[in-house]
Amino acid sequence: MKLQKILSRFLKLHKKEIDLSLDRIIHLCEKLGDPQDKIKAISIVGTNGKNSTIQACYSILKEAGIKCNVYTSPHIQKINERFVFNNQQLGDDELASLFEEVERVNANNPITFFEILTACFFHKAAQYPDNLNLIEAGLFHRFDATNILKNNLASIVTSISKDHLDWLPENERTIDKIIFEKTSNLLNSNIIVAKQYPDSTLEKIKKNYSSKFI
Repeated sequence: MKLQKILSRFLKLHKKEIDLSLDRIIHLCEKLGDPQDKIKAISIVGTNGKNSTIQACYSILKEAGIKCNVYTSPHIQKINERFVFNNQQLGDDELASLFEEVERVNANNPITFFEILTACFFHKAAQYPDNLNLIEAGLFHRFDATNILKNNLASIVTSISKDHLDWLPENERTIDKIIFEKTSNLLNSNIIVAKQYPDSTLEKIKKNYSSKFI
């Protein structure tokens, strides 16, 4: 019940469910001591297969004895599914305490539900500096709350196709625009690109970002 009350308050912090901007989460994370700069991360970006890619990577890393933090969305049954630290989901009490701590720091400033959840993940993840973080991007990527890392170990680009077109201007609802939003601001790290259909999608990704592709 306590956890649900906190989440209800989070939902009221911004009049929009989605408001594409990095300003609010950058400001909150600054007040939290920029925890996103203290973690090692692999970002997973794309349209299809993000969660399954994360779960595959997570299984491999656990088998290798590497402790992970995992941030995914949306959840299926409980919000706890989004918050895995040290290979374990946070329990209700721990998650409520984390939410309340970040809520106090935010001081009722406008911020979207996904943005404040992302800030909560970064804040907790910084407590495990040796862990590897697997982070699933939300809507698009260029202005996604997860895209405030200064560096990461790799960016994995899963299959890209048209999605969330209602968030784009009518004259920009194209695969080229989707590719731009998802890949133009990838960090300067190894870029791992899954098989794309059609093949021309890969060439468009390369045009948007020049780095080391695998």
